[in-house]
Amino acid sequence: MNHHQQPAKPLKGWRVLVPRGGPWGDSVAATLRGQGAVPVIAPLINFAPSTDQETLERALADLASGIFDWVTLTSATTVDVLYAYRAQIPATTRVAAVGETTATALAAVGYRVDLVPDEDNSAAGMAAQMIDLEPEPRRILTLRSEIAKPVLTRRLTEAGHDVRSVVAYRTVGVPVTERIAHDVESGRINAILVTSGSVAEQVRLQFPEIPASTVVAAIGPRTAKDARKAGLGVNAVAREQTVEGLIAAVQNFPLPHATDEFAV
Repeated sequence: MNHHQQPAKPLKGWRVLVPRGGPWGDSVAATLRGQGAVPVIAPLINFAPSTDQETLERALADLASGIFDWVTLTSATTVDVLYAYRAQIPATTRVAAVGETTATALAAVGYRVDLVPDEDNSAAGMAAQMIDLEPEPRRILTLRSEIAKPVLTRRLTEAGHDVRSVVAYRTVGVPVTERIAHDVESGRINAILVTSGSVAEQVRLQFPEIPASTVVAAIGPRTAKDARKAGLGVNAVAREQTVEGLIAAVQNFPLPHATDEFAV
């Protein structure tokens, strides 16, 4: 074999921390295994029901009944909530996802995706694109996390749409096992995938000592910015905000060696 060919398993020998479980985590783990890596699924965040469950349940019942023209999702966790509630999205309601992580999560559990912003994967980017697409007033359900700023709701409302904004969940940190904490600290885990600001905060909190050789990869510029704001160093930022883009960003690095690997 000549040396110019990309090896079939570009991540052979890598151990990569996948910070979310569920269908999304499983699909990422499968992609990593296909490239020769060992995925370590360690969900760092989970959702707790919103404090106002009744409002959410009523909104999801209205969604199922077909009264909304659009439903918007600004995180993969919102998809986990929809799935947990077995929410029905009728064919007449279009689905907008803020970015590829959310879109992948929707597809993984069998929901349709009608719109992912082309350029700006943010609430503002999504609002701009929906406003372009819908010159007439529409009925829109925006599902958000407790901490999210209601940017989307505000922009869509200002543009004349009839928007119902509902808090779908609050994010809670999930403590990792001691073993995983130790594997991160010792450098046995070679890369950590960071898929959102909330994940970044948990990485910073739960792994205060990350070796300099460990590759910390963010799924996009916005997540990288949020991570740095949380005090987390980021080595790699995905060009495309996809699972493939995130994994490709890791492939640019040589495999770091754990400190105890050569110990007798």
